[in-house]
Amino acid sequence: MGIIKALKLGFDYQRYDDDGNVVDMQRAVNDVDLDIKAGEFVAVLGHNGSGKSTLAKHMNALLIPTEGTMLVDGIDTARETKLWKVRQKAGMVFQNPDNQIIGTVVEEDVGFGPENMGVPTDDIWKRVNDSLEKVGMTAYRYQSPNKLSGGQKQRVAIAGVMAMRPRCIILDEPTAMLDPNGRKEVLEAVRELNRKEKVTVILITHYMEEVIHADRVYVMDSGNVVMQGNPKEIFSQVDTLKAYGLDVPQVTLLAYELKKSGVDVPDGILTTEELVSALCQSN
Repeated sequence: MGIIKALKLGFDYQRYDDDGNVVDMQRAVNDVDLDIKAGEFVAVLGHNGSGKSTLAKHMNALLIPTEGTMLVDGIDTARETKLWKVRQKAGMVFQNPDNQIIGTVVEEDVGFGPENMGVPTDDIWKRVNDSLEKVGMTAYRYQSPNKLSGGQKQRVAIAGVMAMRPRCIILDEPTAMLDPNGRKEVLEAVRELNRKEKVTVILITHYMEEVIHADRVYVMDSGNVVMQGNPKEIFSQVDTLKAYGLDVPQVTLLAYELKKSGVDVPDGILTTEELVSALCQSN
């Protein structure tokens, strides 16, 4: 069994009147099956309103399924007595780091989670040192988070989650509010954690370039998983992605247009190097 497993997962947002009666329900996630293995880097794509962030919130029990089951390392998230255990195993990083950073000094913020878990003081500082080093923020440990750039703040937020030693980290559009440099910083930090520390990473995003190094990609539309496969398999289907309101990486689109014009290049080109190599071979 994978570390994150969804079985026929469904979720409805409900609207209530003043008397507490349900007057409206909107299905946000519908009949979703997932099986994410430990150590994988998985990306979930979808346009706004596709259900991807709602799905992410089920992965550390911020939301409980209306139907079906969500298992985190074998624990049913609907079991209230296991809530703290679930959140120790699956950490969450949100879109806006300012909503997640509460300390006045970087190192204090990173140590906040382990302190609340009752970790001994000496071990807290070891975790703080380790986590800051992993995200490349050791030099900023004594600074106020308010003085950091968006990308640096997001790396501090990731360090704060990592200090709690989760087996899985879920990032819900972590680069949506960042400039290109900030996006690059955060993605590099996340990829390093996945590659070196074998932390399972689930990245929720609508930036196509962010998923080309993922092991597996899920595409959501209207609450359903409508496509899944590795990045090459997904981005080989340019027309299908466009039908779901999604773009493809610029180099993939360029290769797609060249192929339509008669140039002999393969489907699913993901990087500039791949395209250059393919063009050289075609000549």
